[in-house]
Amino acid sequence: MILHTFTLTLNSTIPIQGSASELRGFFATKFTEYTELHQHNADKFIYRYPVVQYKIINDVPTVIGINEGAEVLKQIYDEYQEIRLGVNKYQIVERGISLKDEEFSISNKIHSYEFVTPWLALNQENYHKFYRFKNHEERDEFLRKTLTGNIISMSKSLNYQVPDRIKCNLSVKIRKDHLKDVSMMVFIGTFDTNFIIPDFLGIGKSVSRGFGAVRQLTTDDWSL
Repeated sequence: MILHTFTLTLNSTIPIQGSASELRGFFATKFTEYTELHQHNADKFIYRYPVVQYKIINDVPTVIGINEGAEVLKQIYDEYQEIRLGVNKYQIVERGISLKDEEFSISNKIHSYEFVTPWLALNQENYHKFYRFKNHEERDEFLRKTLTGNIISMSKSLNYQVPDRIKCNLSVKIRKDHLKDVSMMVFIGTFDTNFIIPDFLGIGKSVSRGFGAVRQLTTDDWSL
């Protein structure tokens, strides 16, 4: 399957400080007519994999549109001269634009990825379940299944039917982060899978707010 992506990066006269959630808030408030930007329709949340995702990568505000989300970004990416993140305003002096057709599918090779932003893998119920496991092996197996489920869920939402079993292995560490001023358990590290994922797409929960962005580590992949 081929995904059409539009990646937008923003630069100001001064270093931009803010969160991916604040970046999302700016676009959602500025362009309320586009449900793809904020996933709300008549005050009801749209439960699906976000086709517009907001991230801070290497201190650079980044917005990624996928398929219909890419079409929306094409229309509005230059319809503003400044952005407001929290209490700060930034004059936009440069926009980086990248349009790509990228493969998204199961593969006959293993590909290695890193989380460039923390992976929010667990909801409240799974959080308690995770801590009840007796050893690292059980926790690692639970996270492998969670990661596999994340990829399957993302595939379904993007209308890709996975034709074979997804295999995953991962090496992650626990970190603490915050979402809407709530402390959350997140994971950083790397994983291997027989699935091709375009760079900076998000996996897991709250990907529209910047969590779970991945990047392929190397093109020297190995066959199954």
